[in-house]
Amino acid sequence: MTEALAQPAAGPLDLTKRRIYIIMSALLLGMFLAALDQTVVSTALPTIVGDLGGASHLSWVVTAYLLASTVSTPLWGKLGDLYGRKRFFQIAIVIFLVGSAMSGFSQSLLELIVFRAVQGLGGGGLIIGAQAIVGDVVSPRERGRYMGLFGAMFGVTTVLGPFLGGLCVEYLSWRWVFYINLPFGIVALIVTAYALPSRTTYVHHVIDYLGTALLAGSATALVLFTSLGGTTFAWLSPPSMALLVGGLVLAAAFVWAERRAAEPVLPLALFKNRVFSAASAIGFVVGLAMFGALTFIPLFLQVVRGVTPTQSGLRLFPLMAGLFIASIGSGQIISRWGRYKIFPIVGTALMTVGLLLMSTIGVVTNSWVTAGYMAIFGVGLGLVMQVLVVAVQNAVPYQQLGVATSGATFFRSMGGSFGTAVFGAIYANLLVGNLERHLGGVKLPASASASSIDPGTLAKLPPHVHAAVVDAVAQTIDRVFLIAVPIAFVAFLLTFLLPEIELRKSVRGGMDAAEAVPMPEDRTSLEEVERTLELVMRRENRRKVYENLAQRAGLDLEPSACWLLYRLDDRPTCTLEELSEHLHVASAYLEAGLEELGQKGLVTVEPMAPGTRLVLTSEGRDAIERLRLARQAGLTELLEGWDPEQHPELTELVKRLATELLADDQKLLAAAAPTAEAR
Repeated sequence: MTEALAQPAAGPLDLTKRRIYIIMSALLLGMFLAALDQTVVSTALPTIVGDLGGASHLSWVVTAYLLASTVSTPLWGKLGDLYGRKRFFQIAIVIFLVGSAMSGFSQSLLELIVFRAVQGLGGGGLIIGAQAIVGDVVSPRERGRYMGLFGAMFGVTTVLGPFLGGLCVEYLSWRWVFYINLPFGIVALIVTAYALPSRTTYVHHVIDYLGTALLAGSATALVLFTSLGGTTFAWLSPPSMALLVGGLVLAAAFVWAERRAAEPVLPLALFKNRVFSAASAIGFVVGLAMFGALTFIPLFLQVVRGVTPTQSGLRLFPLMAGLFIASIGSGQIISRWGRYKIFPIVGTALMTVGLLLMSTIGVVTNSWVTAGYMAIFGVGLGLVMQVLVVAVQNAVPYQQLGVATSGATFFRSMGGSFGTAVFGAIYANLLVGNLERHLGGVKLPASASASSIDPGTLAKLPPHVHAAVVDAVAQTIDRVFLIAVPIAFVAFLLTFLLPEIELRKSVRGGMDAAEAVPMPEDRTSLEEVERTLELVMRRENRRKVYENLAQRAGLDLEPSACWLLYRLDDRPTCTLEELSEHLHVASAYLEAGLEELGQKGLVTVEPMAPGTRLVLTSEGRDAIERLRLARQAGLTELLEGWDPEQHPELTELVKRLATELLADDQKLLAAAAPTAEAR
């Protein structure tokens, strides 16, 4: 969540297609592993607790990863800019693999929590590093497509995580949830060492180490207070009070440090923007609800309903399908309609209703009814998830675009950290009392204590004890969801504070359906604008592009002639055969366009043994320049509200994109060439 000193982005490296595919495979693999580990343990938690004990702290297995990944993200981005992205991407892989191996070897829940934090530290570097490296190795015309793959990968892992975790638990061991990362991570490490070039262009940063440390310390202390209070320590005990006071003091120190930092990890000026403040608050609660639900629904399904870990992962599908369908659908509607406020209002209302309905499910509730309740909750999440990032991007000035975009996803991730911890503490506090009440004085065997209830242990209990424990767990989880209802309702009320501002053309056109679940990001404002323009241009009707450009430039040219004129820009003198070979288009299909260019006086055909030579005239060069300026004007219009004249780097970006994306674009070739059969 940092803003680099403004400067033109370095161009992509000149790499072969084969090498780019190899690099992208390694980057996607790293992204897959890091994103997967946010949710993969959810279906394994009941078994982990049964093996290691410590049910009162089970949520920390998720929280530790999320918290470490979220807080470390801005550091990884800046360190990569300063000292080389390849180096720090590989360091992140190593840290992630060490954390994975040690998590699998853990002999206590405390060990697992610590090593999950190590794993999360590496995971933050994998997600940010992969996104940054794409810009180094891929040309602008291809970058949007690859970034779309990364967004889709991040979203897909949210769905696959619980299912894959269930498979590992059921057919191998819960430890394989972590061991499975090792072979894939090693492959990614080897491939990046071999194929990934070292970047020679570095960006100067002043890293806010103090702000990062204070933010991490404050968040950790407050999350520990919410999760340990009332379980390990009494709420008013000295340790609990020390955590609370320490967290608040560190938070105050963080505010003080950010006011003085050259490049603050979270600029406080952002909170003066009403859209950012409201979106951050809503996103925090959405993250809290999402990760809290993903932690306890598998527990309910396995312990109360008696399904296998794999089946519990599959039964989460209605929730995740609702999330994706609603997120992608709302994005498409917003890009056409131009209004967004209604979606978070409806979304948070559905979240509230969904949590209320899920608080009523029990041992005998029909599976289809349960699936319907989860789908309602998922649709609610989906209507909010992507919209908050869009609203923030639309509301902030250009200087704050990068940090505001990353800040929007930061608060959702931080909400997930608090949500799993808070819901975990509520669950642990309520479970002991509910067990005592339902057991009616019957003592549980040592192997089935409140801190180590899992499906395997339950199966060994006498029927009447088994039924009592299941009822106690069901009632506890229902109460957790019921307590979450007013929290979601707060998010519903906050949505009415979200101002609705007319969407910029670039924001509407740059919405990517692949990013149904927005990824953590660490891009500068310039990089964010470049990504947006690339997405807009990738969706253009290419033939229409040429028609509009010719009209803007005052030229009476057909799209095929306009396309061919661009192709002659870097070959002002060549033969028809040379041009045909360069474009991979049969010469017969170029003759109509050349004839039109000749009639307009833009190209002359000179005799040359054994054939003819094409020569671009001065009028032709002038026409190309007018077309290029028309293209630049069209891109500049997309940046309404972000005045390029006030930001020279934006002017240079528009010039570069206008040239690069028209000089060598396969989609433009396919659209404007006389026939596809000739290629």
